[in-house]
Amino acid sequence: MIRIHSLTARLATLFAVLTASLLVLVAVLFGRMLDAHFQELDLHELQGKAALIRNALQQVDAANGGRAERIQALERSFVGHESVGVLLRDGEGRVLYVIHPEHFTAAQRAGERLSGALADWTVDERPHRGIEVSIALPSIGSDNQTIEALVALDLSHHVHFLASVRNATWAGVLAAALAAALFGWFAAHRGLAPLRRVTETARRLSARQLAERLAIDDAPLEVRDHVEALNGMLARLEAAFQRLGDYSADIAHELRTPISNLMTQTQVALSRPRTTDEYQDILASNLEEYERIARMVSDMLFLAKAEENTLAHASEPVDLAREADALIDFYEALAEERQVRIVRQGQASVQGDRLMLRRALSNLISNALRHTPDGGQITIDIEADTTGVRLAVCNVGDIIPADQIERIFERFHRGSTQREARGEGAGLGLAITRSIVQAHGGQITAQSGEGVTCFTITLPQQRAPSSS
Repeated sequence: MIRIHSLTARLATLFAVLTASLLVLVAVLFGRMLDAHFQELDLHELQGKAALIRNALQQVDAANGGRAERIQALERSFVGHESVGVLLRDGEGRVLYVIHPEHFTAAQRAGERLSGALADWTVDERPHRGIEVSIALPSIGSDNQTIEALVALDLSHHVHFLASVRNATWAGVLAAALAAALFGWFAAHRGLAPLRRVTETARRLSARQLAERLAIDDAPLEVRDHVEALNGMLARLEAAFQRLGDYSADIAHELRTPISNLMTQTQVALSRPRTTDEYQDILASNLEEYERIARMVSDMLFLAKAEENTLAHASEPVDLAREADALIDFYEALAEERQVRIVRQGQASVQGDRLMLRRALSNLISNALRHTPDGGQITIDIEADTTGVRLAVCNVGDIIPADQIERIFERFHRGSTQREARGEGAGLGLAITRSIVQAHGGQITAQSGEGVTCFTITLPQQRAPSSS
């Protein structure tokens, strides 16, 4: 079986097959209707000839003519009717007279009757059709009062006409099928043009050229969804490559500082002999840089797992108020040193990983401490309703610029250039917090204005335990 791999060729072939099938069906129905019409015409003509025979014979008898006058009247009636044959038989089947005997078979000329009211036969490969009627005649001498008249009609002209019609019909079917195939090919070729443009665009795409998009206005409705899907995919790829490029640049930038510090300190240490205490100080300083690099790598691995949805976490009841109080105690020394108050209000429980949620809340409190001026206050509000649990960490201080509020959750992003020299991190804290919240089916938002900045975490309500 031949398989057609081209979609255009398949559609063109389908057009041709459907058109040819439909036309063949129409031709068959038309042929049958034409045959029935000609059969009706032939029957009407044969009945007319039979009536002509009856009138010719009965008129002669009414005038008291003999058999010879009757035959002469019949012959005069069929002058010029070369395609019509007449065969007369008496009541016992004996042939009395024949006009144009070439239209009858030898058996019919010998007295054989027709098998039905309307019969077909062939003489010398010429088709014929005929009927047989009984004619009652007035008695003249010893003549029979009833005779049988067999009327035959030569159908050669019908056959020739039907053959020419069939030939013209099949030629028309073939021409229409070819025209449908060409039209189908043209329509499919034009209709599939957007797909070819998709292919051409895909061939031109590379990591450095993802900004190209397909035109939707001239795309057919059947492929418009595919074009929109491809444009969406290209937009996502472009954004992903952009994030990857930014991520790589950020990693290089963040690792460059500690590595540069390690190299500088090592070179200074090797520049001249030093005491044991000096070497210990240098190693301690290097250890801090190593710890900074280790935290950065650990945070990046955490974010990578979160983006790949491979971040496993436990599912247990977590009392947010208790976790907040524990973190307030942890940061109490640092807060008292700067005379910053940390106040917790409300309580609620959620279902999730206690350590991960504590890490997210710790990142928010640490971030608030860094940006709260001395003598300020940090408020932790916890509330629950039918829609879920909300935990907001708010602090007074410098607000986040409006153009930075949407980017503060991006990794390695720093919303302010005023950062402390140590303990500030690499700009991954808020990104990690967002990943933890999203892993628990929640979301985090930020608002900053009128000297107050608030980070709000929304989590699903804790499910009630099922009763046994």
